[in-house]
Amino acid sequence: MITWINGAFGSGKSTLAAGLHQALPGSVVADPEEIGDLLRRTLTGHPGKLRDYQDYPAWRRLTTAYISEIAAHTSDHVLVPMTVLNPAYADEVFTPLRHSPGFVHLVLHVEPDALKARIDASEEFPGGETRSEAVRAYRRRRAVDYAAAASAWMHADGHVIDTSALPAHAVLQAALSRISPAHPVTADGART
Repeated sequence: MITWINGAFGSGKSTLAAGLHQALPGSVVADPEEIGDLLRRTLTGHPGKLRDYQDYPAWRRLTTAYISEIAAHTSDHVLVPMTVLNPAYADEVFTPLRHSPGFVHLVLHVEPDALKARIDASEEFPGGETRSEAVRAYRRRRAVDYAAAASAWMHADGHVIDTSALPAHAVLQAALSRISPAHPVTADGART
């Protein structure tokens, strides 16, 4: 099973992936950001370097291959926390992955005011305020892009979990109910 966790930057994708990984023995977290980082490092100083690694056709092809190969190798849950806002890119990556049994596209939605508060309170690099603020600024800038994608295609394409007022364990329970409905969890996130 492949579970792609999409949504706004700062919506809790990594937190949910970690919770699912803990709740689903044998699962793995495969983060396509690592492919983006590899492309950035490889193309540093090259005239063909792009600002957003998702704009590289290579990122989309490598991501699809990476996720497919990890799923084939593990024969278990592959959890993919990655925001993809461009519908053409999502289609390019998701279409081959949908051939895998059990592909689920989760979308973590956060209402704008709740998202702003969550971003403002985040501290990605404890003790590194300058770096943390750079992440917060990026998330603030991309909130409008998420809202446009959510209304244009993302909410229609995925299973939406509104996390605006939900604690992490309730988001985990909602996700588990969607991807593994035969195995509900208790309020503390334990499998029953």
